[in-house]
Amino acid sequence: MKIGLYGGGDFSDNVEIDEHILELCNSDSPSITYIPAGSYESELEFIDLIMAYKKIGFKRFIHFPVDHEFDRTLKEEALQSDVIHLGGGNTFYFLKHLKESGMFEELIDYVGRGGVLTGLSAGAIITTPNILTASFPPWDRDDNEDNVTDFEAMNIVDFEFFPHYRKSKRYDDELKRHSILSLYPIYACPDGSGLVVTDEEIVVHGECYIFENGQKFKL
Repeated sequence: MKIGLYGGGDFSDNVEIDEHILELCNSDSPSITYIPAGSYESELEFIDLIMAYKKIGFKRFIHFPVDHEFDRTLKEEALQSDVIHLGGGNTFYFLKHLKESGMFEELIDYVGRGGVLTGLSAGAIITTPNILTASFPPWDRDDNEDNVTDFEAMNIVDFEFFPHYRKSKRYDDELKRHSILSLYPIYACPDGSGLVVTDEEIVVHGECYIFENGQKFKL
Protein backbone atom coordinates (compact mmCIF):
# COMPACT_ATOMS: atom_id res chain seq x y z
CA MET A 1 0.00 0.00 0.00
CA LYS A 2 1.24 3.45 -0.97
CA ILE A 3 -1.22 6.21 -0.07
CA GLY A 4 -0.84 9.98 0.25
CA LEU A 5 -3.50 11.98 2.08
CA TYR A 6 -3.48 15.78 1.87
CA GLY A 7 -5.39 17.95 4.34
CA GLY A 8 -5.80 20.71 1.76
CA GLY A 9 -4.11 23.83 0.51
CA ASP A 10 -2.48 24.81 -2.76
CA PHE A 11 0.27 22.87 -4.50
CA SER A 12 2.82 25.29 -3.05
CA ASP A 13 1.69 24.30 0.46
CA ASN A 14 2.32 20.60 -0.06
CA VAL A 15 5.77 20.31 -1.65
CA GLU A 16 7.15 18.20 1.20
CA ILE A 17 4.39 15.60 0.77
CA ASP A 18 4.76 15.68 -3.01
CA GLU A 19 8.49 14.95 -2.74
CA HIS A 20 7.79 12.00 -0.45
CA ILE A 21 5.28 10.65 -2.98
CA LEU A 22 7.89 10.96 -5.72
CA GLU A 23 10.25 8.82 -3.63
CA LEU A 24 7.66 6.03 -3.69
CA CYS A 25 7.75 5.90 -7.49
CA ASN A 26 10.13 3.35 -8.95
CA SER A 27 10.58 5.14 -12.27
CA ASP A 28 13.13 7.26 -14.10
CA SER A 29 10.26 9.05 -15.86
CA PRO A 30 7.47 9.22 -13.27
CA SER A 31 3.93 9.79 -14.47
CA ILE A 32 0.84 11.07 -12.70
CA THR A 33 -2.86 10.98 -13.55
CA TYR A 34 -5.14 13.66 -12.14
CA ILE A 35 -8.75 12.62 -11.48
CA PRO A 36 -10.69 15.75 -10.45
CA ALA A 37 -13.71 15.59 -8.18
CA GLY A 38 -15.66 17.22 -11.02
CA SER A 39 -14.81 18.18 -14.57
CA TYR A 40 -15.95 21.83 -14.28
CA GLU A 41 -12.84 24.06 -14.53
CA SER A 42 -10.65 21.05 -13.82
CA GLU A 43 -8.40 21.91 -16.78
CA LEU A 44 -7.15 24.92 -14.80
CA GLU A 45 -6.40 22.73 -11.78
CA PHE A 46 -4.59 20.29 -14.07
CA ILE A 47 -2.36 23.07 -15.41
CA ASP A 48 -1.46 24.03 -11.82
CA LEU A 49 -0.67 20.39 -11.08
CA ILE A 50 1.62 20.12 -14.10
CA MET A 51 3.53 23.26 -13.10
CA ALA A 52 3.99 22.04 -9.52
CA TYR A 53 4.89 18.45 -10.27
CA LYS A 54 7.29 19.24 -13.11
CA LYS A 55 9.41 21.15 -10.59
CA ILE A 56 9.98 18.04 -8.48
CA GLY A 57 10.63 15.61 -11.34
CA PHE A 58 7.40 14.24 -12.80
CA LYS A 59 7.58 13.83 -16.58
CA ARG A 60 4.19 12.66 -17.85
CA PHE A 61 0.69 13.89 -17.01
CA ILE A 62 -2.86 12.67 -17.73
CA HIS A 63 -6.11 14.54 -17.06
CA PHE A 64 -8.90 12.03 -16.45
CA PRO A 65 -12.33 13.29 -15.29
CA VAL A 66 -14.82 10.52 -14.51
CA ASP A 67 -18.08 12.48 -14.37
CA HIS A 68 -18.60 12.20 -18.11
CA GLU A 69 -17.96 9.50 -20.70
CA PHE A 70 -14.30 8.70 -21.23
CA ASP A 71 -12.17 6.77 -23.69
CA ARG A 72 -11.18 3.22 -22.71
CA THR A 73 -7.65 3.72 -24.01
CA LEU A 74 -7.24 6.80 -21.82
CA LYS A 75 -8.46 4.82 -18.82
CA GLU A 76 -5.88 2.10 -19.45
CA GLU A 77 -3.13 4.72 -19.73
CA ALA A 78 -4.29 6.35 -16.50
CA LEU A 79 -4.16 3.04 -14.63
CA GLN A 80 -0.55 2.55 -15.76
CA SER A 81 0.56 5.83 -14.16
CA ASP A 82 3.01 5.72 -11.28
CA VAL A 83 0.72 8.00 -9.26
CA ILE A 84 -3.01 8.68 -9.45
CA HIS A 85 -4.12 11.82 -7.63
CA LEU A 86 -7.75 12.35 -6.58
CA GLY A 87 -8.62 16.03 -6.38
CA GLY A 88 -10.64 18.03 -3.91
CA GLY A 89 -14.26 19.08 -4.29
CA ASN A 90 -17.66 17.71 -3.34
CA THR A 91 -17.09 14.30 -1.77
CA PHE A 92 -20.61 13.00 -2.43
CA TYR A 93 -20.52 13.95 -6.11
CA PHE A 94 -17.03 12.48 -6.51
CA LEU A 95 -17.89 9.17 -4.86
CA LYS A 96 -21.04 8.83 -6.94
CA HIS A 97 -19.23 9.24 -10.24
CA LEU A 98 -16.26 7.07 -9.27
CA LYS A 99 -18.71 4.25 -8.58
CA GLU A 100 -20.92 4.84 -11.62
CA SER A 101 -17.91 5.00 -13.95
CA GLY A 102 -16.39 1.79 -12.62
CA MET A 103 -13.22 3.58 -11.52
CA PHE A 104 -13.95 2.97 -7.83
CA GLU A 105 -13.06 -0.74 -8.04
CA GLU A 106 -10.34 -0.07 -10.63
CA LEU A 107 -8.54 2.23 -8.19
CA ILE A 108 -8.71 -0.31 -5.37
CA ASP A 109 -7.14 -2.87 -7.72
CA TYR A 110 -4.54 -0.28 -8.77
CA VAL A 111 -3.39 0.11 -5.17
CA GLY A 112 -3.28 -3.66 -4.79
CA ARG A 113 -0.91 -3.86 -7.76
CA GLY A 114 1.48 -1.39 -6.12
CA GLY A 115 0.27 1.89 -7.61
CA VAL A 116 0.59 5.09 -5.59
CA LEU A 117 -2.82 6.65 -4.86
CA THR A 118 -3.02 10.15 -3.41
CA GLY A 119 -5.94 12.37 -2.54
CA LEU A 120 -6.55 15.93 -1.41
CA SER A 121 -9.52 16.69 0.83
CA ALA A 122 -12.45 14.85 -0.84
CA GLY A 123 -9.99 12.64 -2.69
CA ALA A 124 -8.35 11.68 0.61
CA ILE A 125 -11.66 10.93 2.31
CA ILE A 126 -12.59 8.50 -0.47
CA THR A 127 -9.63 6.23 0.36
CA THR A 128 -11.03 5.62 3.87
CA PRO A 129 -13.82 3.26 5.03
CA ASN A 130 -16.57 5.87 4.55
CA ILE A 131 -17.17 9.51 3.66
CA LEU A 132 -19.00 10.55 6.83
CA THR A 133 -16.40 13.20 7.66
CA ALA A 134 -17.65 15.14 4.62
CA SER A 135 -21.01 15.60 6.36
CA PHE A 136 -19.87 17.75 9.29
CA PRO A 137 -19.39 20.27 10.86
CA PRO A 138 -22.66 21.96 9.88
CA TRP A 139 -20.92 25.26 9.05
CA ASP A 140 -18.29 23.65 6.80
CA ARG A 141 -19.52 20.49 5.11
CA ASP A 142 -20.23 19.17 1.62
CA ASP A 143 -23.81 19.40 0.36
CA ASN A 144 -25.28 16.06 -0.66
CA GLU A 145 -27.20 17.45 -3.63
CA ASP A 146 -26.92 14.11 -5.47
CA ASN A 147 -28.77 12.34 -2.63
CA VAL A 148 -26.03 9.77 -2.15
CA THR A 149 -27.16 7.16 0.38
CA ASP A 150 -24.26 4.68 0.18
CA PHE A 151 -21.41 6.30 2.10
CA GLU A 152 -19.05 3.32 1.82
CA ALA A 153 -15.67 4.36 0.45
CA MET A 154 -12.57 2.42 -0.68
CA ASN A 155 -11.53 1.19 2.77
CA ILE A 156 -7.85 1.17 1.81
CA VAL A 157 -6.77 2.78 5.08
CA ASP A 158 -8.30 1.77 8.41
CA PHE A 159 -9.18 5.22 9.71
CA GLU A 160 -11.38 8.17 8.81
CA PHE A 161 -9.83 11.38 7.50
CA PHE A 162 -10.87 14.96 8.24
CA PRO A 163 -9.28 17.60 5.95
CA HIS A 164 -9.05 21.38 6.43
CA TYR A 165 -8.85 20.90 10.19
CA ARG A 166 -8.65 24.05 12.31
CA LYS A 167 -7.53 24.11 15.91
CA SER A 168 -10.61 25.48 17.62
CA LYS A 169 -13.01 24.29 20.29
CA ARG A 170 -15.96 24.02 17.96
CA TYR A 171 -14.07 21.85 15.47
CA ASP A 172 -12.72 19.70 18.31
CA ASP A 173 -16.17 19.31 19.85
CA GLU A 174 -17.63 18.10 16.54
CA LEU A 175 -14.77 15.67 15.94
CA LYS A 176 -14.92 14.30 19.49
CA ARG A 177 -18.68 13.80 19.15
CA HIS A 178 -18.28 11.95 15.86
CA SER A 179 -15.39 9.86 17.21
CA ILE A 180 -17.61 8.44 19.96
CA LEU A 181 -19.94 7.01 17.30
CA SER A 182 -17.29 5.99 14.78
CA LEU A 183 -15.83 2.50 14.47
CA TYR A 184 -12.53 4.05 13.38
CA PRO A 185 -10.09 6.67 14.67
CA ILE A 186 -10.29 10.00 12.84
CA TYR A 187 -7.09 11.57 11.56
CA ALA A 188 -7.49 15.35 11.17
CA CYS A 189 -5.03 17.42 9.12
CA PRO A 190 -5.02 21.17 8.41
CA ASP A 191 -4.18 22.64 5.01
CA GLY A 192 -0.55 22.06 4.11
CA SER A 193 -0.32 18.92 6.24
CA GLY A 194 -0.89 15.29 5.42
CA LEU A 195 0.02 11.64 5.74
CA VAL A 196 1.94 9.15 3.65
CA VAL A 197 0.76 5.63 4.45
CA THR A 198 2.59 2.44 3.48
CA ASP A 199 2.40 -1.13 4.76
CA GLU A 200 5.30 -0.33 7.09
CA GLU A 201 4.43 3.06 8.56
CA ILE A 202 2.42 6.28 8.64
CA VAL A 203 4.58 9.36 8.09
CA VAL A 204 3.17 12.72 9.18
CA HIS A 205 4.01 15.88 7.25
CA GLY A 206 3.06 18.98 9.19
CA GLU A 207 0.43 18.48 11.89
CA CYS A 208 -2.04 15.66 12.43
CA TYR A 209 -4.44 14.96 15.28
CA ILE A 210 -6.27 11.76 16.14
CA PHE A 211 -9.80 11.80 17.54
CA GLU A 212 -10.92 8.53 19.10
CA ASN A 213 -13.53 7.63 21.73
CA GLY A 214 -14.18 11.29 22.46
CA GLN A 215 -10.52 12.13 23.01
CA LYS A 216 -7.97 14.15 21.02
CA PHE A 217 -4.32 13.17 20.57
CA LYS A 218 -1.47 14.65 18.55
CA LEU A 219 0.15 12.17 16.16
